Amino acid sequence: MTNPFFKNHGPITLKDIYKVLKIKKDNTNLKVKIFDIADLNSASKKDITFLHSNKYKSQASITKAAACITTKNLQHILPSKCEKIIVENVLISTAKVTEILYPDSINDDFDITVKEISKTKFKNKVKFGKNVLIGSNVKIGKNCSIGHNTIIEKNVIIGENCSIGSNTIIRNSILKNHIKVLDSCVVGKKGFGFFPHNGSNYRFPQIGIVLINDYSEIGCGATIDRGSISNTIIGKNTYLDNQIHIAHNVKIGDNCIIAGQVGFAGSSTLGNNVMIGGQAGISGHLKIGNNIKIGGGSGVIKDIPDNSRVMGYPAKDLKEFIKDNK
Repeated sequence: MTNPFFKNHGPITLKDIYKVLKIKKDNTNLKVKIFDIADLNSASKKDITFLHSNKYKSQASITKAAACITTKNLQHILPSKCEKIIVENVLISTAKVTEILYPDSINDDFDITVKEISKTKFKNKVKFGKNVLIGSNVKIGKNCSIGHNTIIEKNVIIGENCSIGSNTIIRNSILKNHIKVLDSCVVGKKGFGFFPHNGSNYRFPQIGIVLINDYSEIGCGATIDRGSISNTIIGKNTYLDNQIHIAHNVKIGDNCIIAGQVGFAGSSTLGNNVMIGGQAGISGHLKIGNNIKIGGGSGVIKDIPDNSRVMGYPAKDLKEFIKDNK
């Protein structure tokens, strides 16, 4: 399960899926049970997944999923044992199926379960400021502190020796040990996932979490969205400067340093030891390798191989950039 917090209402059957997608299907075993939804890499033989781009053909060709929502033009990539559910719009269809399994993941209203920390079991275990609120299903380890006016909403696990600043909101997140989240951050709220459909916008359920690994620091005013189908992950010993936005499903490796006002679009992946200068932008669904340096103000719109130094818009090899801008 991607998110240990949202309740999975499965299993459902292929018949249920075809019904919600308004597809008539007779030549298959409609009683096959589907227990969860997952991305191509992590889906098991009991799960459903989706394929909407040829960019993911390598993952699609070896997926273990029992069924896959895809298009007529992409179905040939999938393994023969995988049930191909052919639709016109893969992402909207995936959203509809996800909503059946996780109906509670659509809305992100304020948490009505919160209590003042002085009225909870943490009152003598955590160092805290004024007006601190704690939701249900929250765990906090030893030697932690929480600043003024901060809300730890429901479904949060915080490890040992962590410091949470003032005016911060955290939900649907797991923070490991020795982590610092500075003032005015929002971590674990739903991502910017919706699709125009029939004159309105169809919301994509955000069933993932935010996972922040040991010894990382999140700067003031940062916003980290939880994942949609997979998780948003911050690696070990990674430092984020102020006012950084990280969209859903982004995965940042270990020992990365990211300067202020950098923005990440959804589902991009960074390797280890990546350094990014201020106000750079990383487009979605990209793979940034290990040991990368990206100059400030750059616009990254394509994959970057290991050990590269790039700058500019669109970002190019640093030597080429310097030559072009003499």
